[in-house]
Amino acid sequence: MSIRQDKIANVIKKELGIYFQKHAISICKGAMVSVTTVRMSPDLSIAKIYISIFGAKDNEESFENIENNSKAIRHYLSQVVRNQLRKTPELHFYIDDSFDYAKKIDDLLK
Repeated sequence: MSIRQDKIANVIKKELGIYFQKHAISICKGAMVSVTTVRMSPDLSIAKIYISIFGAKDNEESFENIENNSKAIRHYLSQVVRNQLRKTPELHFYIDDSFDYAKKIDDLLK
């Protein structure tokens, strides 16, 4: 990954973290959402965003709600980073299950 991709990924990660804190009740159904990783495509047109969802009654429902609101999230992001980016990348959300995987391995080792 280039330095430019890395810098943009960090900006997006930070701003989305702030966004999910502010809108936890409306978009995330009260769950705590943290952005674990952001990966940018080489042409900076697509951002793959890996998120972890904690404290939700139904993680799948919270994730679907985030995906359904991806246009509103992208619009918010474009307003915040308009001075740093010419074009706001398309947002693709994925559930990061590395924490659950690590917990499962830890339980197996015990």
